Amino acid sequence: MRPLRGGAPDDRRFVAGSAVLGLVVAAGAVLAAGPWDSGQRKAEQHRAAAGMRSGGAHHQAAAPRGPEPAASAPAVLTALGAARGLKEPVGGGGLEAALTPLLDGPGLGSLRTAAVVDTATGKQVYARGATRPMTPASTVKLATAAAALSALGPGHRIATTVRLSKDAKTLTLVGGGDPTLGEAALRGLAAGTARALRGSGTGAVALTYDTSRYSGPALHRIGPNENIAPVSALMVDEGRLDDSDKGPAPRTGDPAKEAARTFADLLGDAGVTTRPAPSAGRAAAGSTTVATHLSPPLSALVERALTNSDNDIAEALARQTALKAGKPASFAGARLAVTERLRKLGLPVAGAHLADGSGLDRADKVTAGLLTGLLALAAGPDHPELRPVLTGLPVAGFSGTLGSRYTVTSRGTGLIRAKTGTLTGVNALAGTAVDARGRLLAFAFLASGTTSPQEAEATLDALATALIRGTG
Repeated sequence: MRPLRGGAPDDRRFVAGSAVLGLVVAAGAVLAAGPWDSGQRKAEQHRAAAGMRSGGAHHQAAAPRGPEPAASAPAVLTALGAARGLKEPVGGGGLEAALTPLLDGPGLGSLRTAAVVDTATGKQVYARGATRPMTPASTVKLATAAAALSALGPGHRIATTVRLSKDAKTLTLVGGGDPTLGEAALRGLAAGTARALRGSGTGAVALTYDTSRYSGPALHRIGPNENIAPVSALMVDEGRLDDSDKGPAPRTGDPAKEAARTFADLLGDAGVTTRPAPSAGRAAAGSTTVATHLSPPLSALVERALTNSDNDIAEALARQTALKAGKPASFAGARLAVTERLRKLGLPVAGAHLADGSGLDRADKVTAGLLTGLLALAAGPDHPELRPVLTGLPVAGFSGTLGSRYTVTSRGTGLIRAKTGTLTGVNALAGTAVDARGRLLAFAFLASGTTSPQEAEATLDALATALIRGTG
């Protein structure tokens, strides 16, 4: 833990205890919840494990396994205190007194809505305009993630392949829609391709690249932007032109062409000569697959998308959902497929309009009731495949987009996990909080017409923190 500064000794003890408890709760839930990303969340896992050891509890994580559906919810709820006899519903009176003054404050602009659900009972225990559609900004990624996990399962992997024509004269790099494809993966594909061609006597081969898995406009409605690359079934490192792996960055205007050029160079390193320059085109009829790369499991992609608010991954998740539903992998097709999948989950989609998967489009509309409903569903026993929606949430004062939003002296540190949402004039926060009696609450606070992002975020953080202080 970081050193505590200032405050009375009792305050410091409370903060330290809260932070450790938060990490124990988070660790208990997450370690029971399924596979960890192969690097994205290792620091959190290690720190959570250290927190468990310091508390004297005896826990042991399961041995690493391949991608599987997440574990059943009872283990998560047990870690949150459900086994301690806390079966009575959360008291609404305490929430009314705690939340209403904050919601009525000036920090949340001209329009604000809220919903809180006791996940142990599934009952809504607080509401303010919970059925009113609002612009959600990046909290819409929760809906995108839930739909993708429901449609495809947490173990699904996206394939990028190389196909060789029957006459062995043309290679085609076929994009499957994996935005995390990196140069190392392309190098592996190049090596596999070279092995397949070895001894064939083939001279120089033509190289084409196939992006036909996706359709519709590649540019998001916000236009060229450092927050998202043109949406393509083939890209390397999200089309980033720097060494970053999250956040805004300069992007290439043609991710597929850049990926093909990189692949051509790597083929050359592997001993395969290509000429002329790579060109767009589909794999020829009768061609065979000579190399394949699989993305990390969907559970890991979801966690990364939520933790870092990754727009490129979110749009890929929406399009993968569309493909599974047999719809065009476009903005329009994804909107229909994601909405349809949420409806199949029994979630309240009335008034929802999912114009994109990332939340960058101001035309997006969801309700606080929809967001809390899907969070509660992810915490319940009936849909363990949705567990990465919870494990991917940033932890207050610890990880992702909440890493700098809470300080070590905040009572919410470690006890709040939530997805942030920010556009000009729009601020949102949706996630889970552990109350003073160990119960897990799902919450969503949405605000429009905000004039100060800092003031809005502070108010949202205060609302979430109010949930952990005792609710009757």
